[in-house]
Amino acid sequence: METNKIQRYKRILSGSLACLLILTLLVGFETFFLWTRYLLPGTSPALQAAPAKGWRPPAMATLPPGEKGAAIVYGQTLIRETARYLGPKGSVLQITNGMNCQNCHLQAGTKPYGNNYSFTAASYPKFRARSNSSETLNKRISDCFERSLNGTAPDSNSREMMAIRSYIEWLGSEVTPHEKPDGSGLRKPAYLQRAADPKKGARIYTQQCQRCHGANGEGVKSADGIVFTYPPLWGPQSYNDAAGLYRLSNFAGYVKYNMPFGVDYNSTVLSDEEAWDVAAFINSQPRPHKDQSADWQDIKRKPVDFPFGPYADAFSAEQHKYGPFKPMQH
Repeated sequence: METNKIQRYKRILSGSLACLLILTLLVGFETFFLWTRYLLPGTSPALQAAPAKGWRPPAMATLPPGEKGAAIVYGQTLIRETARYLGPKGSVLQITNGMNCQNCHLQAGTKPYGNNYSFTAASYPKFRARSNSSETLNKRISDCFERSLNGTAPDSNSREMMAIRSYIEWLGSEVTPHEKPDGSGLRKPAYLQRAADPKKGARIYTQQCQRCHGANGEGVKSADGIVFTYPPLWGPQSYNDAAGLYRLSNFAGYVKYNMPFGVDYNSTVLSDEEAWDVAAFINSQPRPHKDQSADWQDIKRKPVDFPFGPYADAFSAEQHKYGPFKPMQH
């Protein structure tokens, strides 16, 4: 009898320990899920396959308390859901085209080689040849509003500008000034020996891009009609021709290492040629125009793929837009 009782107690104890272990695992998983899903949306480790020694966003534990931390969280929200707050139907201001900042700066500016913000704060203030002036981080943010979002920049002293700046500064808080970390910004594919071909790009667009961005590049809006589930790639609500992604090397790199949606630099789908060609097709489509007559006062410093003259060389505007770019390298 005693032996049976002992065996019974052992079974009860073993069962209890097993249940406790399962409960611990479930609680741990739930905590991890909530941390990645709600505390800092868009930056879960599964989506951040950073280079082995590359940049990673700061840990949540580094968020400062109080108003400063709240400003950072609000800034990230504005980057993720720009249209909901600042778009044509924005609840705060109506100053942008309806795209979100993270349509160009993926995963709220945290994705490796997804045009992230890792090095942004650490590189400003700096001289930029495009404006022929020393620019502040506020100026850099304003440019995005006026070019990529084809709108108007918020006031430099506004809560929104300060929040976006706070978020970008926090993302770069562990980066050494003027030392660009691995995985930052964009990775660009090698130049082609030929010009990028919009006609070939049209076929790639139909095969790889149309299902999300629409047959006419119009994008897909959410049910509420306020935000784009998939952004427009051309047309009146897309980025204008002064945006950084209008330069072909930038857009080819963006596409190569991030598209179709879900791709990263470790799992590319498009070849280099396909990336250049589809970028050429998309950037050959109609979009808003911005006066750029004040840009690049020193024309010798224009990038080879800047598609508007005058130029300091004898190459045509067509070649400056589509290439081949190798012969134009300085």
